[in-house]
Amino acid sequence: MAFIVQKFGGTSVATIELIKKAALRVKSEIDAGHHVIAVVSAMAGTTSALVSFVRDLSTTYDRAEYDAIVSSGEQITAGLLALALQNMGIPARSWLGWQIPIHTSSQYAEAHIEHIETKALQAALNKGHVAVVTGFQGLSPEGRVTTLGRGGSDTTAVALAAALKAERCDIFTDVEGIYTADPRYVSTADKLDHIAYQEMLELAAQGARVLQKESVEYAMKHRVRLRVLSSLSDTPGTLITHEREAKIRPSLIRGIAHSFNEEHFTLVTLPQNPSLIDKIRAFLKENHILIDMVQQNLSLCGRTLNFSFTLQETEADRAFDLLQQSKNILGFNDLLRESRVAKISIIGTGLLNQHAASHKLFQILREEKIDVYAVASSDIKLSVLIPAQYAERAIASLHTIYKLDAEER
Repeated sequence: MAFIVQKFGGTSVATIELIKKAALRVKSEIDAGHHVIAVVSAMAGTTSALVSFVRDLSTTYDRAEYDAIVSSGEQITAGLLALALQNMGIPARSWLGWQIPIHTSSQYAEAHIEHIETKALQAALNKGHVAVVTGFQGLSPEGRVTTLGRGGSDTTAVALAAALKAERCDIFTDVEGIYTADPRYVSTADKLDHIAYQEMLELAAQGARVLQKESVEYAMKHRVRLRVLSSLSDTPGTLITHEREAKIRPSLIRGIAHSFNEEHFTLVTLPQNPSLIDKIRAFLKENHILIDMVQQNLSLCGRTLNFSFTLQETEADRAFDLLQQSKNILGFNDLLRESRVAKISIIGTGLLNQHAASHKLFQILREEKIDVYAVASSDIKLSVLIPAQYAERAIASLHTIYKLDAEER
C-alpha cells in the first residue's frame, strides 16, 4: 500500500463543516487502498491572532516563547480532524511535531527540518491508522517547540512525504491550483496544469502565497511529486515536478508574482567601506532579519553611499528599532523607511537570455509613469519595487503584454 500525504491549509479547515469535508477526502484515499498522513494548519485566522497577541506585548520578543504560543493553533485542528475521522469509523490519532518527532534547528520562528524519525508513525500507519499531524511544528535540540515560518505546514507535509517515500503529496487550499497571476487581481489569470520546481520556487519566493518557498525547495531536493488543488472542488489542480516528467516546454514567462507586504529601508550616508556593509549584513542575519533587493548607491561626492534593502513588513518594526539602537555602531547617519511599496516579479525559465522580456517590463512601467525604486534579477526572475498604489495596474498590464491571459494561451 502506498503512502499519500494530504495537507489541509487554514481555509480548508476553517470551520467544523470544512473539517468534516477534509475527513471525507482522507476517507476517499483510504478507500482507494492508501495509507494516509493528513497534515493540518491552524484554522484560518488563528495564527495571525496569536502573532498579534505576541506583538501587542513587545516588538523584541523571546522567539522561543513566540513559537510556544503561535504553534498552538495546529494542535486544535489536528485533534478535531482526528475526532471527525473517528466518527466515521476510521482509526485515527493526532501527532504533534515533538511526538513524531520532527527534529529541527534552534532557529526559533524560522527553524529548518533536519531529520524526521518515522518508526512510530510507520507502525501506526501499518496498522491502518490515519496519522493527523500538526503542521508548522518541530522540536529543537534543546527539547523546545519550534515553528517553520509562516506557511510552514507545507514544508511539514513535503518533508513527511520525503521521509516516508510517499507516492505524492497533495496540498489542499482555497484555490484550484497554480495560476499565471493571483486571480484576485487578474481576472484573466490562467491555471497551469504543470509547472517545474524551479519556476514554482521563484513564484513562491517572490510572493505567490500558495506554497511556502522552503516546501518547494524540499520537494525539488527529494523529488517529491507535489500537487496543489482546491479542497472546495474536484478540479485536478497543478502538478509540480521536474520539467522532464511534466514534459513542460521551456517558456519565456510562466507567471507573475507580487508581494504587497514589503517595506523599503535605506541606511543613509555610510562610509564607502566594504567591511562596514558586511558588518550590517551580519547584524541583520544575527537578528534573524531576512532582506531582499539589496542595493548600494554612491553619493555624488563618491565618498559615501546609501545601503537599501527590502524586508517583510511583519519584521519592519523590530528591524527599525534594532537598527536605530545600533546606529552609531553600524556607522550610518539616518534611516529612511518607506512602507507604501510593492514587489512585482516576472518568472520563466531562461528569462534573462531574452532581453526583449525585460525591455517590455520597463517599457510598460515607463508608459504607465510608474517609478522603479529597485531592481533584482536571476536566471529565471526579474523583480521591480514600485509604489504600492500602482501595483495592481502594473500586474494586469504585464499579464496582458506577456500573453498570459487565459484566452491567449
